[in-house]
Amino acid sequence: MVKTTAIHLFPDTSTVIRPVHVYSGEQTAQIEELRQYAHSLVLPESDPYYKWELRWLNKPDTIPRYMRAAKWKMNDAQKRIKGTLEWRREFKPDLIPPDEVKVESETGKIILNGFDKDGRPVIYMRPGRENTATSPRQLRHLVWWLERAKDMMPPGQESLVIMVDYKTATLRTNPSVSTAIKVLGILQQHYVETLGRAIIVNLPMILNFFYKGIAPFLDPVTRDKMRFNPDVTELIPRSHLDSEFGGDYEYEFDYESYWKQIVDYCGISPDGTRLPGYFDGPKSAVTTLPPAENGVVSTAV
Repeated sequence: MVKTTAIHLFPDTSTVIRPVHVYSGEQTAQIEELRQYAHSLVLPESDPYYKWELRWLNKPDTIPRYMRAAKWKMNDAQKRIKGTLEWRREFKPDLIPPDEVKVESETGKIILNGFDKDGRPVIYMRPGRENTATSPRQLRHLVWWLERAKDMMPPGQESLVIMVDYKTATLRTNPSVSTAIKVLGILQQHYVETLGRAIIVNLPMILNFFYKGIAPFLDPVTRDKMRFNPDVTELIPRSHLDSEFGGDYEYEFDYESYWKQIVDYCGISPDGTRLPGYFDGPKSAVTTLPPAENGVVSTAV
């Protein structure tokens, strides 16, 4: 295939969204009970963050994810969602200005591009492309991409794929165990039931200690979703899979082009809010860009 800088914004046209969550009458009642509890904690309307908090709570997947994560134990679900509400008020993950984290994306160390065979957005992480020193901005950069992956999920999909490629990673470029533990904390506590699959490829022996270091902080659910050096073509359509991993997609990373496509599609304003018509996500505004062949949409750069 010809090399391209156009990114995949939609799943392959043959994709069937999975998994599909079906709830019993009792579970539906529990979801509603948790919803009422969460709304009793909402900020006052006078608070500037009020509408963003309500926006997150009203997304169809939010409350069910917390009930599933708590294994339908109401006290645990209430504790979890209360903790996330407090974290979101402080961190404001949905209002991170693009320019705050843009420098972190210059080398393509984190790339959101394409979907797996179940319609999950795929985030590629390449520690070998690290370009900045350890700082809180690195965490905000990662969270910015988690939020963009949420934006790009097709209707009915609630999870994403993270593929970590260690091909060019070294001890110097690999994140510290302490940083990884912070990332796990955010993912496991505040993006519950969001990780659908974690794929680790090209892990050198010298970095085995890294996974031994974070193993005690992996909850059993996260651990079960991790796959080391699988046949990636069984998980991601070749049309969406980077040729570097055996796919047919000859994607060529161009920093400015890539950044513009993501920001434009998601409708992110310079201050981190949303452009008119994008408050509920890109699907509410981008109705004139039907998926082209294999879901690739070429945008003006």
